[in-house]
Amino acid sequence: MSEEATLDDFAKQQGESVNEEIEAVPESSVESSLDETSVGKIPEDWMATRLGDIAEETEYGLTESAEEYDPNKPRYIRTQDFDDFGGLKENSRASLSREKAKDGILEEGDMLFARSGSVGASLGKTYLYDSNDGDCCFGGYSIRHQLQNVGLNHKYISKYTLSDQYWNWVRRRAKTTAQSNINTGEYGSLLLPIPPLSEQRKIATVLYTIDQAIKKTEEIIRQIETTGKGLRQTLFSEGYYDHETESYGTLGQVPSDWEKTRLYKIADVSRGKFTHRPRNDPAFYDGEYPFIQTGEVVDAVGELSEYSQTLNEKGRGVSKEFAPGTIIITIAGNIGDTAVATFPVYFPDSLVGITPNEDVDGCFLEHYLRYRQDFLNRLSTKTTQKNLNLTLLRPIEVVKPSLEEQKKIAEALTSVDNQMKREKQYKKQLQWLKQGLMQDLLSGTVRTTDTNITVPDEVAQHG
Repeated sequence: MSEEATLDDFAKQQGESVNEEIEAVPESSVESSLDETSVGKIPEDWMATRLGDIAEETEYGLTESAEEYDPNKPRYIRTQDFDDFGGLKENSRASLSREKAKDGILEEGDMLFARSGSVGASLGKTYLYDSNDGDCCFGGYSIRHQLQNVGLNHKYISKYTLSDQYWNWVRRRAKTTAQSNINTGEYGSLLLPIPPLSEQRKIATVLYTIDQAIKKTEEIIRQIETTGKGLRQTLFSEGYYDHETESYGTLGQVPSDWEKTRLYKIADVSRGKFTHRPRNDPAFYDGEYPFIQTGEVVDAVGELSEYSQTLNEKGRGVSKEFAPGTIIITIAGNIGDTAVATFPVYFPDSLVGITPNEDVDGCFLEHYLRYRQDFLNRLSTKTTQKNLNLTLLRPIEVVKPSLEEQKKIAEALTSVDNQMKREKQYKKQLQWLKQGLMQDLLSGTVRTTDTNITVPDEVAQHG
């Protein structure tokens, strides 16, 4: 069994209700006799078969232009509508008239494979038709594979296409021409490990249950984001205490007794630094000094707590240190994402460090800049990519309540951030658990044959 995760971990993550259905796999159920195939070692009672051998029919999608979504018309499935779980996004919908859709109507057993685009963003993503999605037809950047009904659980096949094994195959197959693509014949050559049907259902159940937990957590995260956005709007337009309000310059509605000023008057604003070219010269890296990248600021929630790259003494010499409490803001590509450094950091000139004055609460100012992100996006220049230079950033209008009220506002908004952090951490734990279980279950390293797993209708209806 892999060290990453176990079915016992899965049961613990899912709570008592699922724990009653999915028990830990006993050590005796780990298959000792595995055959070597091109999908790796698999148990003797598994088969390795190609997608083309289990698909009765393959077909390219329609080339019709999408119409505005109408629940009374067939839903038009495009590759941009595929989610990350083998299903469809709720917030991405289009339709076609029944006349135009008639040659592309999906049926039970139909599975769509995206045939072009960049790997992961579209190419390689899949969708297994579910009758609960209603009448659906599909677009031309997808290939339909109508999976056989006998001996197959289609949900298992769908879950396999979320695995590292599958995505490694996609990356090898993708053609790096003007646009990467995989055609029907190439998809047909995809080799799949096929356990006995009962085991397919159990594996699909475990992975489906984790995916549902991840999706539920993502929905909670979206709700918290909405709550935080609404709370920032209220607090920065009306204040924490009761105030008369007024409309002021670019600030919009704000408490009339708050001080209105400019960013450079309440904080030092300076760009990061890394003067050596090329920037990726390995001679400057792998030391003890955290070197922050734009993506890490984008992913942070309030406080910056993670980093993936470090500078050595040589790298430190061509960069610039920013102290804990510095607000880091993105100014290239991604505009206006912010995080507060909790340790000394270094970063390149695609990021700006903002060090508040003593009478300004850093957490308050970070939240305020986050609140004004839409304004900063509109303010940025647009060339090959969006850019916000210091000439535009330093003089932006800001508010400055009393220090007491700043702290109250920061405290209220940070409580929402803390909820967000907890949910994001839980999502990471679920993803970690899923990755480990996929590695074990889809290779047959861990068997589910002797486990008591109740297969839900959502899995059983697919074979």
